Order: sequence, then C-alpha cells, then structure tokens
Amino acid sequence: MFASTIAPRQPKHFVRAVLRQRGFRRLAAVRAIAQVGDGLFQGALAGSVLFNPQQRAGGMAIAAGFAILLLPYSLVGPYVGVFLDRWRRRSIVVVANLVRALLVLPIAAFVWTGEKSPVPFLIALVVIGLNRFFLAGLSAATPHVVSDSTLVTANSFAGTLGSLCYSLGIGAGATLIKTVLATSFHGYALVAALAAVFYLVSALIGRASFGPDELGPDAADRRGGSILTALVETSRGTVAGIRHLAAKRGAAYLVLAQATFRLLYGVVLLASLLLFRTGFNHGGDVTSSFGTIANAFLAGGVGMIIASFATPPVARRIGGWRWVVIVLAGTGAAILGFGLPFDPVLLLGAVFVTNLAAQGIKIVTDTSLQHECADEYRGRVFSINDTTFNLTLVAGMYLGALTLPETGRSVPVLCVVAAGYVLAAAGYAALGGRWARRVGDDIAGPGGALRRAHQ
Repeated sequence: MFASTIAPRQPKHFVRAVLRQRGFRRLAAVRAIAQVGDGLFQGALAGSVLFNPQQRAGGMAIAAGFAILLLPYSLVGPYVGVFLDRWRRRSIVVVANLVRALLVLPIAAFVWTGEKSPVPFLIALVVIGLNRFFLAGLSAATPHVVSDSTLVTANSFAGTLGSLCYSLGIGAGATLIKTVLATSFHGYALVAALAAVFYLVSALIGRASFGPDELGPDAADRRGGSILTALVETSRGTVAGIRHLAAKRGAAYLVLAQATFRLLYGVVLLASLLLFRTGFNHGGDVTSSFGTIANAFLAGGVGMIIASFATPPVARRIGGWRWVVIVLAGTGAAILGFGLPFDPVLLLGAVFVTNLAAQGIKIVTDTSLQHECADEYRGRVFSINDTTFNLTLVAGMYLGALTLPETGRSVPVLCVVAAGYVLAAAGYAALGGRWARRVGDDIAGPGGALRRAHQ
C-alpha cells in the first residue's frame, strides 16, 4: 500500500488541507443538504408522536418507534455492505436520495390525515434504511476524495457538519411548527414533505459533482456478476467482512467500545426525552417542551463542534485510544455531576459532554476503519459497524423503557449508566490501549502501525 516506510509529511493546517480538496467539498455538500432533509423528516415524525397534543406516547412506545425505524435495516445492514463494494457509490448516493424524495410524500399524506396505519411506518422503514445506506456509502467513498493522512480531519469535519445540519433541520422544523404552522398532524406533515426538496437537491449535486467511478469502489476491486449472484454471495461476504474486521484488532476494539457507548447512550437518550417532555414540564402541555428540547439540541450541537475541532489534534498528540478512554470516563463523570440533580439547566451539561464523547468516538472509529480495512472490504465493514451502532442504541432504549419511570427521573438507573461508562473506559484502556502501544497508533501518526509492520 505504501511505496516507502517513511511517513508522509503532515500538513500544518489539516482542515485547510481537507477543504482544499474539491471532491471532499462536494461530498460534504451532498451530505449536508441531505442531512438537513433528515432532520426535517425524522423530526416531523418524532414530533408527531412526542409533542403532538393529539397523540401521546410513553417510554416503551418511544423505544418501539426507534426499533421500528432502525432494526429492520440493521438486520440486513451487513448484507448491504456487499452491494456497497459492488455498485458505484455515486449511483448509491444519487438513487438513494431520489427514492427518498419520492417516498417522503406519501408518508406526509398519512401524517396529514392522522390515520393510525402501519403503512407510513413501513414506508418510513425504507426511507430510514436508504438513509443508512446513503451514509455508509459516503463513509466508504471518503478515502477516494482525501489523502490517507487527512482522514481523521475529513471524518471529523464531515461527521460534525452532517450532525449539525441534521440538528439544523430539526430546529428549522420546530421553528416552522411554532411560528408558521400548527402543532398538529397538518403542521408535521408539511415539515415532512419539505424534506423531499432537500433529498432531491442532494441527489442532483451528487450526480453533477462526480464521475461514475470517482467515489469507488476501484475497478480492480469491484465485484462483477448478476444481482442474483450477489445475493447468493451475501452471507459469505458478510462473514468475510467480519473476519477482516476481527483481524484488524485496533479497529475491532473501537467498534466494541462504540457499541458499549451506544448501549448506555440509549438509556440516557430515553431518560432525557422523558425528562424534557414530562419530568420538567409541570404544566402538562407537551407543546411547551419545545423550548427545553431546543436548548438540549443546542448543547449537543456545541459538544459536537468542540469534538470536531478537538479530536484531530488531540488524537494525533496523545493517540486515538487515549482520547476514547478520556471521553468515555468523562461521560460517566458528567452524568453523575450534571444528571443526578435532575435540574434542566445542569442536565444540559450532561447532554453537552455526552454528544462531545459520541462525536469524538465516532471520528476515531470511522478513521480507524477507513485506515486499517482494505477498500474492497470497507463497505461491508462500515455496514457491520452501522448495524452494531443501531442495534445497541435500540437495546439501550428498551433497557431504559423497562427501568425508567414515565418522568425519566431515576437515581439508580443513572448511577448504573455512569458506572457503565467508567467500566467501559477501563476495559477499552486495557484492550485497545495495550494493542495500540504494541503495534503503534495510526491516528497519532498515520502510517505508524504500517511502518512498524514493514520494519
């Protein structure tokens, strides 16, 4: 892979180096516009259930909603990875957005009528599934638009930009509901329909910005054959992807650490939703919860921004594994310090730290997968990671639904979650840290582990 054992010289300004890449700027624009649409669409769906006075949902119903939207795609996610390694990723980006733009419209029509039917949920399954397919394709395509030495910065910038645009979409939808539209099925339906415009624009930009083969997979690595052949090979391809990931111990440990974080995060997410909607809302009007929810999104967004700026230089200086240990332990401390008082202002501190940690861990994990895994396996590996990402979140939300009261206020549950984060930090320090010290940390010095392997 490398012609020399000498590490490439690192650019002085990593963000500038990434943004100078025209392909990366265009890929980031495709992501940003689509994720504004995601925020509008998913925020409208969630709002129609959580903050619609015409419909109320408890903790178990919220967890079930997340399961319906995430689990079906998660169960087939690794199989989709085989197609990511077979089909042109530009085609994936364009077609996924075009199909989503079309499918959002009938969902909005069902929301408008307020009819209780499984049909909109079934269609929403396809839309959310295509979203995960789209994002996995973008991650697999990123190494084709930036150099290996700037992957950590590219992931930091792109991931944070996408998260902020997603939050922007939610915030824009909430603002429209509160100021122009109504807190009703009709208002949420119009916000959901608006997402179709953003999906269409994202598809058009992707189509115009890249050549058919520009985003990979490379022609030499792309698998041929019919779709039927691909389906037959799916199981073997998934197993091969799992074995490839398992062989890359540093990346595998990070996937496990992120999965543990997401499991505990599912409990925290449900507790926060219940607290901000019900626990801190003494008037009983769920529509008044918009203000506190908006503050929580703002705190989370600030945490993501700081993570995007802090993770690349800190990970290069101290090592990605040390940064993951720090943010895992810090999340446990923040939940104890800011969460246990059950104060709406202090809880924003816990939201801030948790989102900073989530973004920091994601940046390090994505970079490790891109750096350590071969291009012909990247699609499958990212789909496996994406499946784990979703399954553990849903499992955590169900744990929360089983253990939390309807107000979300529970000292024992938060203490267990905080202790879980601290134990996860200790476990990853023992496993991931020992491996990183043994073979070298790629994120602290891109190419370091590979150079040692050559020597």
